[in-house]
Amino acid sequence: MENIKIKEKVINLAKEVEKEIEDEIKKCDEICFRNTSKVLDAFIKHSVSVTDFHGTNGYGYNDAGREKIEKVFSTILGAEDALVRSQFVSGSHALTVCLFALLRPNDTMLSITGTPYDTLLEVIGIRENKSSLKSFGVNYKQVDLIDGNFDIPKIIEILKNNKIKLIEIQRSKGYSSRKSVNISKIEEVIKEIRKVDKEVIIMVDNCYCEFVEEVTPLEVGADIMVSSLIKNLGAGHVPNGGYIAGRKDLVHLASERLTVPGEGKNVGATLDVNIKLLQGMYMAPSVVNASVKTAIFASRMLERLGFDVEPKYNDKRTDIVQSIIFNDPDKMIRYCGGIQMASAIDSYVTPVPDDMPGYGDKIIMAAGGFVQGSTIELSCDGPLREPYIAYQQGGLTYEYGKLGVMKAISEIID
Repeated sequence: MENIKIKEKVINLAKEVEKEIEDEIKKCDEICFRNTSKVLDAFIKHSVSVTDFHGTNGYGYNDAGREKIEKVFSTILGAEDALVRSQFVSGSHALTVCLFALLRPNDTMLSITGTPYDTLLEVIGIRENKSSLKSFGVNYKQVDLIDGNFDIPKIIEILKNNKIKLIEIQRSKGYSSRKSVNISKIEEVIKEIRKVDKEVIIMVDNCYCEFVEEVTPLEVGADIMVSSLIKNLGAGHVPNGGYIAGRKDLVHLASERLTVPGEGKNVGATLDVNIKLLQGMYMAPSVVNASVKTAIFASRMLERLGFDVEPKYNDKRTDIVQSIIFNDPDKMIRYCGGIQMASAIDSYVTPVPDDMPGYGDKIIMAAGGFVQGSTIELSCDGPLREPYIAYQQGGLTYEYGKLGVMKAISEIID
């Protein structure tokens, strides 16, 4: 560790912490094994072959590999159909495509997990934008969580008194101080929603969540879910893209919004990405497992040092995000800087808060990844606003993640 320069005090603390978290690590390994089995079963079921690695160019007609990939994803995610494409530039883009595909003028969208992630504010029209859903006549309502739980009475009241076309659930916390929402809570609220409205579309923002638990939102009653491929399911292999999975009719509408009405899923060249999509999914359970272990390690290390963390090291997890509440902008910036110093790529770069497209606050972002913005690789970021929370995620291996956390802590302990 000559060049990483981790302090002896941190090394000694890490040895103590690893003994404390042994039971949690074992639970992670058990979930990983079962999710790995699910992935392998899908590859075998659909007879994935080397011929599926070959991509297409131009319009992308008759892309057998693309069709096979979408069948594999559908099986693993518990979906009727899936749209898995490199043409999505981000998870936010995939969410935008889905919302614009399913909502029409005078429709109403209801978020039941409070204010959505920052990059969706202009998409919805919460923050003014002439290209927003609001500018096209789509209405928006919101119900906040109460102590991390759905406000079911308020949700039911709105459903009884308003015609709601789509309900949006954001599982991960985003840049907020709330808890992320686990599958059991999603299952409970969907059951209550269906007692009142069987037609409303339930859409889940699944970013950061795949393979942290064993069941997907679709398997507990959600209609459609959306996420990025440079997060969990890309496993560091996929260069870009996203997916939309769920009911076949809804996926079809999304495909016609992404490409062209009348062509939908039948077009979209895959170039050389097919093998990477398959490798990413194949490795995803293991890489997500490493990310969750890194988060558990970071949570306990920082808690031992007196910092407020969410979740705690032994809490049930539903995503790969670890929040560290610094209450101090300098410590937040230095911690992110330490993560950057322990990155394989751009370790010599110093992250500084700056304006970023889609955000209202200055953002600091430490991300020395092989893929730009790949948060399944070790990264740490957040808006420069009180209470100065850093959101850490990723770690392609637990060992790399552990080293990154130890270096970051070395930058703040004195």
